[in-house]
Amino acid sequence: MLAVCRYVYSQIDSKWNITCDPTDPILYIDETVGVNCNVTGIEDENIYFMQIQSQDAGILTADERVLLVKSSYDNFATSQFNMTGNFLGKTAITMTIKSNSEALYEETMPITVIRRKRAIDHIFTGSVATLVALIYINFGCALDWSEVRSGLRRPIGPVIGFISQFLFMPLLSFGLGKVLFPSNTDMQLGMFFAGVAPAGGASNMWTVILGGNLSLSITMTAISNIAAFAMMPLWLFTLGKQIFDKSEIPVPYMQITTYALALVVPLFIGYLMQRYLKRIARFLARILKGFSSLLLIFIIVFAIVTNLYLFKLFSWQIIISGLGLPWLGYVLAWIFAKICRQSPKDALTIAIEAGIQNTGISIFLLRVVLPQPEADLTTIAPVAVAIMTPIPLLLLYICQRIRERCKKPDEAAQILAKDGQTFENSDEERNVKN
Repeated sequence: MLAVCRYVYSQIDSKWNITCDPTDPILYIDETVGVNCNVTGIEDENIYFMQIQSQDAGILTADERVLLVKSSYDNFATSQFNMTGNFLGKTAITMTIKSNSEALYEETMPITVIRRKRAIDHIFTGSVATLVALIYINFGCALDWSEVRSGLRRPIGPVIGFISQFLFMPLLSFGLGKVLFPSNTDMQLGMFFAGVAPAGGASNMWTVILGGNLSLSITMTAISNIAAFAMMPLWLFTLGKQIFDKSEIPVPYMQITTYALALVVPLFIGYLMQRYLKRIARFLARILKGFSSLLLIFIIVFAIVTNLYLFKLFSWQIIISGLGLPWLGYVLAWIFAKICRQSPKDALTIAIEAGIQNTGISIFLLRVVLPQPEADLTTIAPVAVAIMTPIPLLLLYICQRIRERCKKPDEAAQILAKDGQTFENSDEERNVKN
């Protein structure tokens, strides 16, 4: 079906007109589409051609110049040109009618380039969900349930974590979005959605790896995901209105419910194994740290491979925002925990819990709310946050390992010195007796 492209200007009169098929086309990345054009307004035998120019060659390229073939029985001509989608985004092509290098008429046509759904996206989601379920069974086997009950009776740590998660992080994400992307509401939206998300399951894994309080971590994660039912809508419909006043944001209640169940069910399975299959539970508890490390490596590497296309859009602002949100979250939550006189182990756990966001829910929300390609483009912010989040934790783990290795020779030297002193004392006692 032919439709009239959007009018821009005419240098002669309104007799000219360009109709294109397709109109407002949507292309996939690396897809080439042919466009058929009819041009009306030709009233002489001059040679006319159409010059085509993409407004953003990074998103779309097109044939630069095509000849107009005049009809023998009417004052119109036809032409055809090809255009190729190069990357995600929205742009437009400018079509200029020329004769003897003189521009006679110009119109523009909007173009949208989107990404095809890929098998690797589904594989990544399914494999991560399966492995996370397995790791939570391990958590259930290793968890000290008496500490969980004690923490709920005196919820000082969970309250500190709640304030850090649902006060510090949303305000940080809002501020970073405004400062780093003052004119880009899409990126502000992506940052804010990353900041209002509940705690991510990776916090429990990092707590195990770094020697934190696993019971406190899982308790805070559970509370965070339950509280998200109220806190996410609260932030999205209050401070979020500063970013978009008229948008109706569907809160992913089903997604949050699914995540909460995905947390509780395998934990309960682990609890049952701890009670009735004690030998297997002890084995799973012993391999928990190594299994958590392998799972984190898998998630980070697979996430990067799956979203490689987004790295083309990374800028220094995106990198700073991805670093800033989790890293500032770690620091502020740790300081807050120390002010509240929490133990070093609990302060570390609270910092990890606050800084690690469930970016999966953020990405899900953005893709539900926005059409393509905006849905993919806005997810750059939570993807950047997810990639940058583990860096300080990994550095801390390396420092811990180095410190442990440095301690071992010192401890061995102390033991040898103590043994030597004992041996000397024994010799002196024997000499006295003799």
